Amino acid sequence: MARPHPTGRPGYSETLPALEESAGIARKLVRTALAAWHLEELADTSILVVSELVANAVKHTDSRVIRIVVSRPGERFVRIGVVDTARGLPEPAEPGDGLLTNGRGLLLVDALAERWGADPHPWGKQVWAELDCGVAR
Repeated sequence: MARPHPTGRPGYSETLPALEESAGIARKLVRTALAAWHLEELADTSILVVSELVANAVKHTDSRVIRIVVSRPGERFVRIGVVDTARGLPEPAEPGDGLLTNGRGLLLVDALAERWGADPHPWGKQVWAELDCGVAR
């Protein structure tokens, strides 16, 4: 069951093992947050974004745990973030770089999100994407 944890603004967070299976729990957390904020129309896009961010953290870092954060930095956006302990910042693949089977995650996030980025921290980083809620609520 997803539980809210204080994030300094309306939000939900959960610490999970850095395993592929954690994507399912992350998707449930995103659904819970969106339902609480009456933003279910963002569910399909948000679930795809969190799945890609989790997959990126699991595949490209040696973190044992990741933290999923879903927040509302303002009325207009939902921010989905994945925190890991790796210091290296993500770099999206270039289109045409043999992307038939993998390497498309951040390109997909870039296409779906209003904006995305990575915030470095002394212990690692948070990779995040913001989705536009449409009409301010």
